[in-house]
Amino acid sequence: MFDLNPFLEFSAANDPSPGVHVRTLQRERTVPIPETLTPVPGYPQKLSVFKIAASRFWQVRCWMGGRTYRRSTQSQSLRMAQSFARQFYEQLMAQHYSGSGASAQGQLFPKRSARRGAGVGVGVGSGTGSGIGAESAAQDDASFESAEAVAASKHTAKSGKPVVTFGALTSQVLANELARSQRGEYALGSYQVLRNRLDAHILPRWGNQPPVNINFLALMEFTQFLSQTFSTTTISQYMVAVRKVLSYAVAIGELDKLPEFPKIKIVTTPRGAFTPSEYWKIIRTARRLRGEQYPASADEIRANYKIRVAEQRMPPDMAHAIAFMLNSFIRPSDLKTLKHRHVEIVRANNTYLRLTLPETKSHGRPIVTLQPAVRCYQQICKQQAITGHGAADDYLFLPALQDRNYAHWVLNFHFNWILAQTGLKMGPHGQPRSLYSLRHSSITFRLLYGQGIDLLTLARNARTSVEVINTHYASTVTGEQNIALLQSR
Repeated sequence: MFDLNPFLEFSAANDPSPGVHVRTLQRERTVPIPETLTPVPGYPQKLSVFKIAASRFWQVRCWMGGRTYRRSTQSQSLRMAQSFARQFYEQLMAQHYSGSGASAQGQLFPKRSARRGAGVGVGVGSGTGSGIGAESAAQDDASFESAEAVAASKHTAKSGKPVVTFGALTSQVLANELARSQRGEYALGSYQVLRNRLDAHILPRWGNQPPVNINFLALMEFTQFLSQTFSTTTISQYMVAVRKVLSYAVAIGELDKLPEFPKIKIVTTPRGAFTPSEYWKIIRTARRLRGEQYPASADEIRANYKIRVAEQRMPPDMAHAIAFMLNSFIRPSDLKTLKHRHVEIVRANNTYLRLTLPETKSHGRPIVTLQPAVRCYQQICKQQAITGHGAADDYLFLPALQDRNYAHWVLNFHFNWILAQTGLKMGPHGQPRSLYSLRHSSITFRLLYGQGIDLLTLARNARTSVEVINTHYASTVTGEQNIALLQSR
C-alpha cells in the first residue's frame, strides 16, 4: 500500500523519528513571521502584532509580569488588530497593577505552557516556538522584560505601592459604562463612541502613564494636537472622555483632584439643509437615475467604495428613502432599522403614519409623519409586493440586504452620487451635505412653513430636544423667512 507521508517513506535509519519532524513543522507554523512583527503606535515595544503561518488572522503578544501573553485578534486588518492589541494591553495592565495575584490572572487569561517552545495555540499564554523565529522571539522577550522593569520603576509610588496607569483605569471605566449600557442607563452607541475616541488618540498618548502625569500642560498639548484635524465640538468630546477617566481615578483614590482643563469654545456648524427647489431637484434626479450603473468600473467601485456589483446600480429605494425622510423627521440610522411592523397608517381627522421605532439617543416616543409619507409608504409596499417582500419583519429600504450596516452604506453611496450629479454636495456656506441634511431640511421646513408650530411639539416628535433644534436646526432660520408670523396679530 502506497504511503503518502514523505517522512515515513524517505527517512533514513539514523534520522530522528517521523513524529519529531511533524512536531517541528507544526511548531514552525505557529512561530511569528519576522517581517510581520509590527509595534502598536504609542505603546511600549513589548506589545506587538504579528502573523503566523497557521492562521490568516493577526496575533498579539505582550510581555507582562515575567510571562508572555498571546492571543488571536480574529481580524485580517492591521488597523483592527492594533486596536484589539491596545484593548488587550489595557486589560493586562489593569490585572497586573490591581494586585489581585496569580489566581486572578489565571481567571482572565489561560496559563501558558510550562515549557517555552512547546507549541503555540491561538490562546493567550502559549510558548513562542523554536528555530529562527523563536530566537528572535526570545530576544524580544528579553527586551520586553527590561521594558517591564523600566515601566514598573516609573509606575511605582514612593511608598512602594504600584500606581495604576491611565490605560488600566480606562479598562475599568469602559467596563462600568458597558454595564450601564446593559442596564439601559447608557446608550450602546454612546459607549461605542467613547471607546473609539479613547482608542483612537487618548490611549496611544497616555495609556501606559499614571494619571498624575496628565496635567494642564499635557491637556493643552493634546488640544493643540486635536485642533489640527477636528472641530471644536469633537475636541470638547475628547476632553469629556479624558475627564471621565480622571474622575474615576479621583473616585478610587488614585488621583487627589482633577487637573485644570483647557477652555474650549464650541463653534457650531449646522448641517446644510436643502431648499424646496433643491429637494425637488434631488428627488427628480434619484428617479431619473433609477437602474443606472454608477459611472465607474465595477472593480473600481468595489475597491474604492466597498460596494458589491449587485448594489452598484441606483435602486428605486433611494427615491423612496429621500421622500420618506423629508416627511417623517427620522434620522439616517433609522433607515436601516425601520421595518413594516414599526409602521401604522392612521386615518382620522388627519392622515399620517405612526412610527414606533427602536429607541435612539435615549428617545423612544413614537413619531408621526406628514401626510405625503403615507403615499410614499404605499408605493414602497406596492413595489415590495412584486419582489416578495413586505412582511412585518421585512425592512422598508433594501430589504434583500441582511447586513443592515452595509445597507446603510449603500444608501449613503447612492445619495452622494445624486448630490454629485446635482452639484448640491456643498451648502451655500461651504458645509458638506449628507443624508442627515434631509432630516435637517425636514425640521427646518416645519419651522418655516408650519402654521405656528411650537418647538416643544416639534422636538418631541423628532426625538430631540428644544435646545438642539434652537442651536442646530433653527440656526439658519431668519426673521425675514417668517415675516408673516412676525406681522400676525
